Amino acid sequence: MSATVHVVARYIAKPGKEEALKQVLTALIAPTRRELGCYQYDLLFNPQDPREFCFVERWEGDKELDQHGESAHLKAAIADAESLVEVPPDIQIGRAHV
Repeated sequence: MSATVHVVARYIAKPGKEEALKQVLTALIAPTRRELGCYQYDLLFNPQDPREFCFVERWEGDKELDQHGESAHLKAAIADAESLVEVPPDIQIGRAHV
């Protein structure tokens, strides 16, 4: 049995770019949740720091996560977010075995 893949992706907006980054990231939710093998795709906002955003994701396996990485909507969002983030996103990937 393959391992479920968990992803935590943290984004920090440049000062004054919070709303623009929020729009780019929010636009990813609907198309990503429709992808095969996507079990969870939630965008969290830090109430203590309005510049911080975090995706919590859960995928059926590596194949599904790789397909997400090749999706047109993700590639477009990455390009759009590049000028809005202070540093590249911190993306952590872990696997859980049942």
